[in-house]
Amino acid sequence: MVKFKRIDTELEGVYILEPTVFEDHRGFFMESYNSRDLEMLGIAFNCVQINHSLSVNAGVLRGLHFQLEPKAQTKIVRCLKGAIYDVVVDLRKGSPTFLKWFGVILTEHNRRQIVVPRGYAHGILTLVPNTEILYLVDEYYSPEHDRAIRWDDPDIGIKWPTSNPILSEKDRNAPLFREIEQEINFIYGS
Repeated sequence: MVKFKRIDTELEGVYILEPTVFEDHRGFFMESYNSRDLEMLGIAFNCVQINHSLSVNAGVLRGLHFQLEPKAQTKIVRCLKGAIYDVVVDLRKGSPTFLKWFGVILTEHNRRQIVVPRGYAHGILTLVPNTEILYLVDEYYSPEHDRAIRWDDPDIGIKWPTSNPILSEKDRNAPLFREIEQEINFIYGS
């Protein structure tokens, strides 16, 4: 029995995963990750690094982040505690959904996860204080390939549920997409 339900989104390769949760009077049990089950759902993923973040305030926005090829990352993101608005943007040149975005709410209660493939930028906004997020990635962090796009880029037009997020210096100073478009090396179909 596959222990996940895969929900397709309008962006190719971006999936919502709903785990099978076993609950009783003691609490619950679920598998957060099972490579065999994901392969049965058409998701090939080899986790090499797990990142865990805590945002103490509601309104913390992290993103839009990605790594260039050859160090691009596929991510599986889950909210362990609290709630986030999770956003994915297609950066693959030639894609029919190029620069389109998708957003979903992930919470500790719905236990959903999102698969963010290579070629996409990713960002999260915390909706409540003391939110913890777990990121499984299939490529190691590479500072020289790490990039960001401004969270409120008008060419992308994400409808965040805030107009005044709490940002890191890196994200506050991130360039617009058009300022770094030439260096983005994601090609649709490759």
